[in-house]
Amino acid sequence: MAVRAVRGAVQLERDEAGHMDEQVGALLAAVLERNSLGVDDLISIWFTATPDLHSDFPAAAARKLGIVDVPLICAQELDIAGAMPRVVRILAHVESERTRAEISHVYLGAAAALRKDIAQ
Repeated sequence: MAVRAVRGAVQLERDEAGHMDEQVGALLAAVLERNSLGVDDLISIWFTATPDLHSDFPAAAARKLGIVDVPLICAQELDIAGAMPRVVRILAHVESERTRAEISHVYLGAAAALRKDIAQ
């Protein structure tokens, strides 16, 4: 079993806690599903949010999904002029039998434009 890193992002339509829960939950569910992972395979998740998101912590969505004993941390993205607004990104560390090349990075909706090179 190897430690792997999985990237992902989603752009929110609006800064509302319920919407953030829904979108971040969908992102996490897609990361787990596309990589054949369960909650027990998670080591930690790092969340970042653009400076225009204030309604809630992205990690709260993970807790609502039942990810309760995995270390989570939130941070703010750099405030870069012209950057895509209302984006939550994740970097999940997982245990997986997959090779690095087999890991599926998940960029949902408009966030796929952020990493066309690795977005699935």
